[in-house]
Amino acid sequence: MEPIQRIHHVSATVADANATLRFYRDILGLRLVKKTVNFEDNGTYHLYFANKQADVGTIITFFPLEKKIKGRVGAGQVRRIVFSVPKGSLQEWMIYLNDSAIDFKEDYSFQAPALFFADSDGLSLALVETDVIKEDKDILGFFGIELLSEKPDETLNLLRHDMGLTLLDVDKNYYHLEMAGAEKHRILIHREMTARGRLGIGTVHHIAWSVPNKESLENRKEYFDNKVKVTDIKDRKYFQSAYFRAPGHIIYEMATEGPGFTVDEPFEKLGSQLMLPEHYESKRDEIEARLPKLNE
Repeated sequence: MEPIQRIHHVSATVADANATLRFYRDILGLRLVKKTVNFEDNGTYHLYFANKQADVGTIITFFPLEKKIKGRVGAGQVRRIVFSVPKGSLQEWMIYLNDSAIDFKEDYSFQAPALFFADSDGLSLALVETDVIKEDKDILGFFGIELLSEKPDETLNLLRHDMGLTLLDVDKNYYHLEMAGAEKHRILIHREMTARGRLGIGTVHHIAWSVPNKESLENRKEYFDNKVKVTDIKDRKYFQSAYFRAPGHIIYEMATEGPGFTVDEPFEKLGSQLMLPEHYESKRDEIEARLPKLNE
């Protein structure tokens, strides 16, 4: 099978929808591209953000939970989400984050200078420069992610041999991998085994890997069915997907690149209205009354 090309999306759990909107839209400048609900729980928002162009491979999503159960970062989770920014923009970001009262520190991520900070729920984030030259400092998309695993070597084996990622380097702390797509998304696996994390506020629930279409998804599902327990293929309206918990306890999703977010809204109006799957439309009034009002 063709190697997995890119990260499709990363999904995290947060405490408050409006605090998340303020941080990712109003401070980081990402675009709200879809306002919908958890397809298994219509009392919970599912908010999708992306770069300004809503490009494939730039999506980060959030589930704001009414039950404020704080998560614990540990094995089975994404340790840090790293965004890419244009060449020469880190200094501008330092000034901007400082002016926005966001605490940060200068460090290295993926062997490159980075700014480390956290969102309003403590989710670990970073910015790393790329070679892309732009007139603005806007986030381009993902640079990569750091993974925590109960079984780092098995996680490495799955990503290399079952998903086709390339091992770039090994140091005392990390396995460094790269994905095959044009974005060259990078993955760090912490080599030290850590205690299992607990899902909840301020943690990543899952990472989704991009597959081109449903046929590819079906092939991937059949392949992984021989190794792990994979869910049935689920229709998420904007993509189709299947989930499994990989060795190391990390939840993976495989998600198709289509039909995309313009299936129910034109590009220029993405994220402007609450969009519901068909099986919830008959309950729209009830759902809208129950959901907290968003600061538009």
